[in-house]
Parts: sequence; C-alpha cells; structure tokens
Amino acid sequence: MKGVLLVNLGSPESPDPKDVKPYLDEFLMDKYVIDVPYLLRALLVRGIILRKRPEESAHAYGKIWTKEGSPLVVISKNVHKKVQDRVDVPVALAMRYGSMTIQKGLQELKDKGVTEVLLLPMYPQYAMASTKTIFVLAEELRKKHFPEMTITRINSFYNKKDYIQNLADSIKEHLEGFDYDHLLFSYHGIPERHIRKSDVTTTHCKINSSCCVTASPAHEFCYRHQCFETTRQVVELLNIPKEKYSETFQSRLAGDKWLEPYTDIEINNMPAKGIKNLAVVTPAFVADCLETLEEIAMRADEDFKANGGENFKAIPCLNEDEAWMDTIANWIKEWAKN
Repeated sequence: MKGVLLVNLGSPESPDPKDVKPYLDEFLMDKYVIDVPYLLRALLVRGIILRKRPEESAHAYGKIWTKEGSPLVVISKNVHKKVQDRVDVPVALAMRYGSMTIQKGLQELKDKGVTEVLLLPMYPQYAMASTKTIFVLAEELRKKHFPEMTITRINSFYNKKDYIQNLADSIKEHLEGFDYDHLLFSYHGIPERHIRKSDVTTTHCKINSSCCVTASPAHEFCYRHQCFETTRQVVELLNIPKEKYSETFQSRLAGDKWLEPYTDIEINNMPAKGIKNLAVVTPAFVADCLETLEEIAMRADEDFKANGGENFKAIPCLNEDEAWMDTIANWIKEWAKN
C-alpha cells in the first residue's frame, strides 16, 4: 500500500524561551545545519548561541504567534487536510524538528498499512540543511523501525511547471493594485560551503556569475542554481523586465561566508537608489513562517521605510492556495499510479 509523508521544518511548542531553547538546540545541533565537528558545534551552539538566542527568537515568535499556535504548523496542518481530501492514499504530516517527528509520521502511515512512502519535503529548492537532513533521518528511521518500508524521495520541485505557474499566479494576484518599483525575490541563505559540499562533480560550483547558468549535473543539488532558476521562470511567465527584479538571501549567521547579496542590506539601500515602492516574495518557503512573517513582513518593512522607502508589500507564501493544493495532489496521484 502506498502513502505520503509531507515534511516541513518545525516549530517550538510555544513562543516561551523555555520551549524555544530545546527547539533551537535540536535545529542548530543538526550536523547538516551547522556542519562542523560535533565538539565545535556543541561549543558554538550550547556555549555561545543558546545563551542569548532563545530569548531573541522567543520575542520574534511572539510577534507572529496566533491563537491557533505557530503559523507554520497551523498552515501545514491545513495543507495536510486539504491534500488528503484530494487523494485516495494516506497522507501524514511531520516536521524535521520539534514534537511532530518524522518517526511519528512514518508510524502513522505504517499503522494504516503503508509500505511504500512518497517522502515530500516542503522545500522547492534542494539544500543539505533542509532537504538532505530530512532524507538522512528518514532513512535512518526506516532501517531501524520500518525495514518493511520503501521510500521514494522528491528532491526538489523548483522547476516543475505547475509549481512555477502557481507561484507566478500568486505573485500576480498579490501585486494587483500595487504600483511597485521593484520586485525582490528573497531566498533563505545558506553558507557557501554547503553549495560546494553538495556539488556532485566536486569541481563545477564556483559561486560566481557563470556556474549557475552553465549546464551541469551539479544543478540537481545546487541550491543557488535552483533559486536563480525559480526566479528566471517566474519572471518569464510574468514578463517582468530585468531592471525591475533581483534576488537576495536572508537569515544568515555571523562568522561564515553566506550566499550574497544579503536581503537586509539590499533592502536598506534601495530607497537611496530610487526604489520607493517595494514588493518582496520569499520562494524558498511554501508556508509562511518566522522568516517570512517576522523577518520580512515586519522587520524588513520597518527598515525599508526607516531608510526612505514609502510602500512595502510582503507577498504571502502559497500556503493553502487551492491551485497549489491541486498541484501537490496531482503529484501524489501521478506517483501512486506507477
């Protein structure tokens, strides 16, 4: 019997520092997130970062928390229900971090008689800190607890035509009536070394102006290429001229070389360049979360206007968009037929 496991990032149980701290510990101690030797990672995370970060993150979570709970979890649960209503095979939902574990999701499917699992990380672009860590943990759990199961993976969907159409339609809808000077595609940042580590050719990724537009097997696992390709296909559909859009990367940690240009720096500099009306879309996410709701829709908005900007529009993620729900369901149906 076939079944599906949808997986997203996760969330603390509440916006209280006592709940945020263990969540951040699990997240940041993941060797695919901070990919340094264990002792150094423990020193960085538990000796430095977790001394102040839980309080800071708790404050940020508190700004976006709803009566129903974490926006990411609430949206993901609604997506799960809507997708399940559209397909005949069992669908379960899990998070990489927090209490909604992948093990629980696989167990739920097993209890329904599932032996063939379609594992779908809810990330359009592949990255070791998001997609790979899900795949590795799922395989470890399969071997240990669910040896009778087989798992089929969806590495990414950044260039699937139906996803691109959903994204373009959503952007178009939310831009109606907003006379924007510039559309910024803000993707989640990752360290540059993650790009090189994911290069299956070991030589292609130079992180320059040419490698991401030069055909290579490396692109199957290159987050940077996949971000740029997402943008390229969307602006082509929407017929947006080159001078009216750009790409940046957000949410970096200090001390490392991360993908550039940085979202916050670029946004702060835009008003001085004559960009007074700015729209921002965040296509590394399909569900609104801390990085989209607090970092972009709140902080970036404030900073843009503080630096002379006039109008700022944060375009929501696809969330529970009905056409997007149809797309996910269609992928599942297509897989289930084979």
